[in-house]
Amino acid sequence: MTLYAQIQPVASGQGRAMLISRLILVCWATMGSAPNGPVIEFRDVIYDLPGGQRVLARLNLNVQRGEFLVLLGRSGSGKTTTLKLINRLLSPTSGEILVEGKSAGAEDLVRLRRRIGYVIQEVGLFPHYTVERNVGVVPTIEGWPREKIRTRVAELLQMVGLDPQLASRYPHQLSGGQRQRVGVARALAADPQILLMDEPFGALDPLTRDDLQREFLSLQQRLQKTVVFVTHDLNEALRLGSRIALMEAGKLVTLLSPAEFLRSNDPLANAYVRAFGSGMNAAANRGA
Repeated sequence: MTLYAQIQPVASGQGRAMLISRLILVCWATMGSAPNGPVIEFRDVIYDLPGGQRVLARLNLNVQRGEFLVLLGRSGSGKTTTLKLINRLLSPTSGEILVEGKSAGAEDLVRLRRRIGYVIQEVGLFPHYTVERNVGVVPTIEGWPREKIRTRVAELLQMVGLDPQLASRYPHQLSGGQRQRVGVARALAADPQILLMDEPFGALDPLTRDDLQREFLSLQQRLQKTVVFVTHDLNEALRLGSRIALMEAGKLVTLLSPAEFLRSNDPLANAYVRAFGSGMNAAANRGA
């Protein structure tokens, strides 16, 4: 029976309105997540290493459309594992992960990864490719015309603060900050709505890192991408995140805005704030 035929018997009024509402919900379910629903959703996700060691323990977490979610925690807290589960670099032991309303585990792997940008600390550029070829990898795979790729590369290099003339250079001819910018440009090449970033600025010197943080935050505010960002640096988390998910021993401890995080009574969040403040005070009072 068609949707039209199902509506016909309900002549008018409240019954017809209720049926139409139900059909709209069915359409949303068919297309994926509803417009205001989470873009990424973890439902009771467990991840164990092959030897049985538990890395994530029943993680429940939602990432909203257009937000900048920071995963903060010490080494071994499970934050990078959480990131890799989103684009199926890892698969959960149990539980479910939804990306735009669809089960990530049931979706075609290539299609899933092509619509999620991924940036890591060491960038991962192909050393034998020029900057232009590195940035244009996904559009090339998608079959874009060569001129469209060239135009997109030039646009992206300007967007991340690089001279388009660098397009003909190779990664070893660039500085660390330039390579990291190329990595961001490559992740944005096919205009994905989701960006995964694993400590992308961690290996840079403080001044370059400061520049890139400021530039990327401005870029994200313009483009309104959904960003999941891994760091162990509270300063970075407070500066970039719209919300901070604090993780410890494979569990989500708390999920707060930066302002809430600074006021939190949670013992671990409070310990982070004290450690951050102590470092600033030590620098200010050295020799006193």
